[in-house]
Amino acid sequence: MYYARMRKALITGISGQDGSYLAELLLAKGYEVHGLIRRASSFNTQRLDHIYQDIHDKDAKLFLHYADLTDTSRLHTLLQELAPHEIYNLAAQSHVAVSFLEPELTGNVTGLATTKLLEAVRASNLECRFYQASSSEMFGDSPSPQSEITEFRPRSPYAAAKLYSHWITRNYRDAYGIHASCGILFNHESPRRGETFVTRKITRAVAKIAHGQQKNLYLGNLDSIRDWGYAPEYVEAMWLMLQQDQPDDYVIATGKPYSVKDFCRMAFEQVGLEWEKYTIFDQRYLRPTEVENLIGNSDKAQSQLGWKAKTYTPELVSIMVQADLVLCSK
Repeated sequence: MYYARMRKALITGISGQDGSYLAELLLAKGYEVHGLIRRASSFNTQRLDHIYQDIHDKDAKLFLHYADLTDTSRLHTLLQELAPHEIYNLAAQSHVAVSFLEPELTGNVTGLATTKLLEAVRASNLECRFYQASSSEMFGDSPSPQSEITEFRPRSPYAAAKLYSHWITRNYRDAYGIHASCGILFNHESPRRGETFVTRKITRAVAKIAHGQQKNLYLGNLDSIRDWGYAPEYVEAMWLMLQQDQPDDYVIATGKPYSVKDFCRMAFEQVGLEWEKYTIFDQRYLRPTEVENLIGNSDKAQSQLGWKAKTYTPELVSIMVQADLVLCSK
């Protein structure tokens, strides 16, 4: 098995939850890490502030570059300049509900942009390994538990765009011999999760309600069942995929089902409150097409990568609520 040492990695979406944890992991392994960020009028690198060093620091190993995945020429130039050994494509418009409002943007950023990045790899003749962040949402309403051989039946523009990226990555692997692997990751959360995602929305609200800063929590479908894991463990699986001699696709999941209602109940229990007294159903949060059950079977990852989830949903809820309680007390 190949294990990269003193290697150079490029992470798209480095400022997101997964990107920041992956950057930490790779830096700890001695990598030189480069990340793509989009130009904006304000900085959006809060998740990286604790590890970022000035580019002029002689000891710096984390470097950020302005780039947009829809800009083909910029991708070509940057790849030729950096010549990374590993590329982790994590960038996306990743909010399922938003994808219904902005389907074309989602298709361009979450779907077509992957082709542009892979084409830049091919055209640059890079000897690199490529990771594509696929998603459990691609399974849609296929029966659970879902594994690598389960039929894909996407139920949102986001899921359809992710499925395009998944298949184009496999196509470049087969057509051009690129060492490209897809991680079909089921829901994975942490205190760094964005506040508009349901898990963080819940834990943030619980903390605010406990501190008297908020009165109620408004949610949509409480009966949706998900397989929630801990994000820092999932980025380790990403790295392991690129250390294999042969590229492949892997489901990464805990295999344990919990409903949104379960998550909500456990979160309120952390502060000694009854969830029913504070949670209000709001149909505005329902999606045009819902996905009811996503539960992963990660046996392949366990047998071939040696990866297995260590943190399950009840502990994850505790981690997130405790972190938000601290934030709300400041």
